[in-house]
Amino acid sequence: METPEETPVTPEIPNSPEKPKINSQDYRLISKANDDFESGNYDACLEILEQLELLRGSDSKLLHNRAVAKFYKTQCRNHDELLKSLEELDDDKTLNRCDLAVLPQMTSSPPPDPGPSAMIPIYNKAVIFYHRHMFETALLTLKPLVQKLDNCDECSIALIGVLMLRLLLATNRLRKAYDFLEILLQKLGTSTLTLTAEDSNPQEVLPGIDENLARCLKLLCMLSMVVNRKVVLVPEDGTTEFSALKAHQYYIMKDFQMAAKQLKKINVDNYRGGLYNHELNTLIANNMGIIHLRVRHYAIAAKFFQNAIIFDKHIAANLRQAELHQMSSVRSCEILYNLGIAMLHLRRPKEAFQSFLVPLKTYHNNPRLWLRIAEACIMEHELRRVAEEKYGPSSSQKRVLFSNRIPYTESSQSAAVPEPTMPFAALSLRNALFLTRDYSHQVNVTTSSEEGNEEETCKSIPTDNNFCNPSGPVTKESLDIMLSAIYAAYSYVSLRLGDYVTALEMAQELLKTDKISDAHKQVIRLLAHMYAGEALTMMDKLAEARPHFEPTFVSTLNTFDFETKDWHLKSLDAAQNVVRYNLAVALNLKGDFEVAKSLLNTCTHPIVASKVFALKVHIEKTQAAAASLIAPRI
Repeated sequence: METPEETPVTPEIPNSPEKPKINSQDYRLISKANDDFESGNYDACLEILEQLELLRGSDSKLLHNRAVAKFYKTQCRNHDELLKSLEELDDDKTLNRCDLAVLPQMTSSPPPDPGPSAMIPIYNKAVIFYHRHMFETALLTLKPLVQKLDNCDECSIALIGVLMLRLLLATNRLRKAYDFLEILLQKLGTSTLTLTAEDSNPQEVLPGIDENLARCLKLLCMLSMVVNRKVVLVPEDGTTEFSALKAHQYYIMKDFQMAAKQLKKINVDNYRGGLYNHELNTLIANNMGIIHLRVRHYAIAAKFFQNAIIFDKHIAANLRQAELHQMSSVRSCEILYNLGIAMLHLRRPKEAFQSFLVPLKTYHNNPRLWLRIAEACIMEHELRRVAEEKYGPSSSQKRVLFSNRIPYTESSQSAAVPEPTMPFAALSLRNALFLTRDYSHQVNVTTSSEEGNEEETCKSIPTDNNFCNPSGPVTKESLDIMLSAIYAAYSYVSLRLGDYVTALEMAQELLKTDKISDAHKQVIRLLAHMYAGEALTMMDKLAEARPHFEPTFVSTLNTFDFETKDWHLKSLDAAQNVVRYNLAVALNLKGDFEVAKSLLNTCTHPIVASKVFALKVHIEKTQAAAASLIAPRI
């Protein structure tokens, strides 16, 4: 685990035009306050700060230091009060910003530039936002400081840089993190190769920086290189941090067996206990679950994720009384997201749906998450429908031969209430479609700009397409595939809800899709034709529906198209039977009974056997009724 940032304190009192000059007594009080703070005697530190206020009056530096001392007095728990004090400092326009200048201890050297010290309250706010998982707010808060790194001393550059790196990595801005890392190390007078060399000592490479901070910077440097697939040798020094990083590197290299072995090397019992051990157990269990999920051991993965949630609950049990740095250790959103994926693969849609609701509160701009929620709703509907076909419908329901539409039931509950129902699936898919189209447009604009002027491209900021947090960055191709999946699911859900106009629109969009791999194209075309044909049939546009049911395009499917788990179509023969049956339904509705019957005679696959029998009976009854009407009467 990485060492959390400590909120810095600067107990020196400034020399300001509005204040009297600092005398030797003031310096002694400043030194005493600093010593008391460093030794943990916060009450004595606060008393001295009060004496200084009586002697010199109040200023922003004094108010800031007093707020920090009070925060540490509460064992770093009352971060709300600290944040409130920092916000008040920021909003108070009467305070002179020059008051935040750092003065050296009793030396004859000239005072340094006031800029770096003025950054400390802003930095502290960013630290609070980071530990509270408010990463975007922290980035916005820290941005002005990053733009003024040239005015900072080496230690301040490292502090701000480490926090910025952690924020960029936490928000999956991987390319930006690596580019910022190179700029940061250049300002510190070193490089990635020097810092990550096998025999390099971070304290020797960065002598002007605290040892823990230098080690943290080296770890973040290696992590940035690993996630960006750069060549780097991760040392196996037995520490937790580098063992976990080595496992991450194996995982990215798709050596899942070695990744699992590396995680097993972490002996939790050898560490300091308490919440730290729960953090380690959470990390190991979650990462082991991800490895098993990747190799399709879904049941084992789900068990690991459930264990990770149990460990995480120990951390979150008393979050209001937790120290600030402990708040950033809670990972329930990410773990539940992973558990939901595993539950979907295990065909347990209710559990998957409930798991997805928690991360949805945080990652509501993730289109992939909305799609997964819709998939859980669809799966729950399908399982219920299969059960009804197996055991028979309930007594209050009637079968309709030519419609799979969900019967309307009056309910006082809104469709927007989160439940695994088809109306909520439609709402989720609407959100997913809007977000994916918007992100696809952003990616297209970025791509076209990158293909423009070469000089402008060199100056452009790297884009990471981190639209699907907490998942990794997405590519343009993956967005196109996701959009196709949304079109298909939305068309299917709309058919079941009786919204045939939307179903047809989505199916037509699906037919226009050409930016997907050849492995998916034929299956996508099959689904699009089936959904478009059914929508047109239900809209009584039989002439337009018939071309969608022509069996010719099914012949282009290959064996790999039928390997999808839990898909009812397992062979080319099954697909052709489904298409012929649907064509027979359209012909029957059009009145071509003889052609429909001849087609039904070719439908011999078990997947359509019961439906074929029912349709034959219906045709015979219809023909018999028609014959009785034209028969001569006596």
